[in-house]
Amino acid sequence: MGMPPFLRVIREKVGHELLVLPTVSGLVTDDDGRVLLIRHARDGDWVLPGGCVEPDEFPADRLIAEMQEETGLDVHPSELIGVYGGPGCRVHYPNGDKVSCVVSLFRCEVVGGTLRPDGTESLEIRFFADEELDSLNVSRIGRTLLEARYSPFQTSDAMS
Repeated sequence: MGMPPFLRVIREKVGHELLVLPTVSGLVTDDDGRVLLIRHARDGDWVLPGGCVEPDEFPADRLIAEMQEETGLDVHPSELIGVYGGPGCRVHYPNGDKVSCVVSLFRCEVVGGTLRPDGTESLEIRFFADEELDSLNVSRIGRTLLEARYSPFQTSDAMS
């Protein structure tokens, strides 16, 4: 999808300065408990599907749209796992933009669709067992969310 129009307007005013942005990510698991990840086209890192919440948008609606766009799956966000931020959720984009994400992580149930990468944001989609995750090139924010998914309350004390 690229940069949302509201964010483009802000970037024109503040340049590459650090912005705090609300985002959503979806945790989908298969019957064996493996986690769905996409290999992002931007850098080839593996990430949980998701994106930036736009003004006046419901986070769950954004997640449903992002999941469909990036994975081909129709999902129902069934549970808010937690809300995450901090240094592990900071992203530095190749163009110099800096973002500190505040991520609402939702557990999602698949209700339809066909698993397929969109070729624009997602190059590949796979389910991974926990023991496979250490050997993957997972993005910083992806690693933060995967490690925190069992802990809905994140504090700076817990991260040190």
